[in-house]
Amino acid sequence: MVNASQSTLGAQSLRRALQILRVLGENHDDGLTATQVKELTGLERSTAHRMLSCLAEESFAERDAITLRYRLGLGAMRLGFASFRRAPLVSAYQSTVRRIARLSEDTVFLMVRQGDFSVCMLREDGAYPVKIFSTHLGDVRPLGIGVGGMALLSSASDKDVVRIRQQHASAFEAAGLVRSQLGRVIARTRRNGYAEMSDTVTEGVVGVGATIPDVGQPYAAIAIAAIKPRMTATRRAELGEMLVRELAQVGAGR
Repeated sequence: MVNASQSTLGAQSLRRALQILRVLGENHDDGLTATQVKELTGLERSTAHRMLSCLAEESFAERDAITLRYRLGLGAMRLGFASFRRAPLVSAYQSTVRRIARLSEDTVFLMVRQGDFSVCMLREDGAYPVKIFSTHLGDVRPLGIGVGGMALLSSASDKDVVRIRQQHASAFEAAGLVRSQLGRVIARTRRNGYAEMSDTVTEGVVGVGATIPDVGQPYAAIAIAAIKPRMTATRRAELGEMLVRELAQVGAGR
């Protein structure tokens, strides 16, 4: 924290906005009311409200329409994700992603959970000539939209699943995941140890995905995607079981 003597002249408003972003980041999971933001930052009520409104307009904060709590928005997350691409996380799993792409010959993605969202941190194309471009580096989607995100969502608590489904209902409906179907997919994912989905992000694309075991709740998953004719039920099962085996070894080695 910079003290008053070190403050850059004319940057007071920027510093206040950064204070708010800092406390939102520290309390992202539960979110904060405007009153809590005011108390944690020491800002005047009118200033806190004005800053929060501006941050929400620019997508650096988001306000839950039901709880009225603020969390970091996609704009703030994208900045963080941009720096993650050179983080130890990517280096730690790069060889695993490449190995799975080589074994499957398909397109493989490393997905990481950030709050209610999954972000693509890495992709590797296999030898199969038809590549999948439904997901790119830095793409952000609510957990459950996409097979890697579904694997991560299925590892969350039932309470967390309900909250995320309610908060991002429009995204789930656009993907064709009504409440009953979502429940069946999560139950199957938990039973099998891997997720499998078809046509939710891009028509004609099928994928399987599994989380990387971790102490506590998994925060990263690896997904394999290919065109539908290539992804028969037998192949999906083979790839899913292969993913579970490979990622169990990764988790054991950490």
